[in-house]
Amino acid sequence: MMTVMAAAMGLMPIMWSMGTGADVMKRIAAPMVGGLFTSFIMELLVYPAIYLLWKRREAFRM
Repeated sequence: MMTVMAAAMGLMPIMWSMGTGADVMKRIAAPMVGGLFTSFIMELLVYPAIYLLWKRREAFRM
């Protein structure tokens, strides 16, 4: 969580910038922030649920 937050906070000034070349950098920073939060949510919620379902299925098979 700390790694995701540190990276996201580092990208926020790039997303809010208005100077020369900011439009190009915003196009790079926005997907990076979205990807960070998406991977964080998947790592905490989706992957454990899939693992649990997989282990239950394997236990019933035996």
